[in-house]
Amino acid sequence: MRKSQRAPLTRREHQIMDILYRLERATAAEVMGELSGDPHYSTVRTQLRLLEEKGYVRHEEENLRYVYLPVVPQAEAGHSALKRLMDTFFEGSTENLVAALLGVRGSRLSRKELDRLSEMIENARKGAKR
Repeated sequence: MRKSQRAPLTRREHQIMDILYRLERATAAEVMGELSGDPHYSTVRTQLRLLEEKGYVRHEEENLRYVYLPVVPQAEAGHSALKRLMDTFFEGSTENLVAALLGVRGSRLSRKELDRLSEMIENARKGAKR
């Protein structure tokens, strides 16, 4: 499934993906052990199955157990999370998101970081549609 066709991830699915990226491969029991709260095993299995249906993970059978592996690059899943954050808290506006980030970190950015950001903005400006 192409990334543009993948359904967005829920908060819990993002948590599961974070675990799978960190561990590289895990059983449902291992994922459950890493999750916050007190999730039920059957719920974790269902969420892993849904992640597989959405095209984010795949499984292999090892000793009668399913072992889950991420198939989507971590950066792509990160973009999904960022888009959800932007839509939820910043009215879908990249400008509002960047302004908030600069407000939080702006005074602590080095000159080198600011120069790199300026270069990225200039490159985006060149590619922008008028």
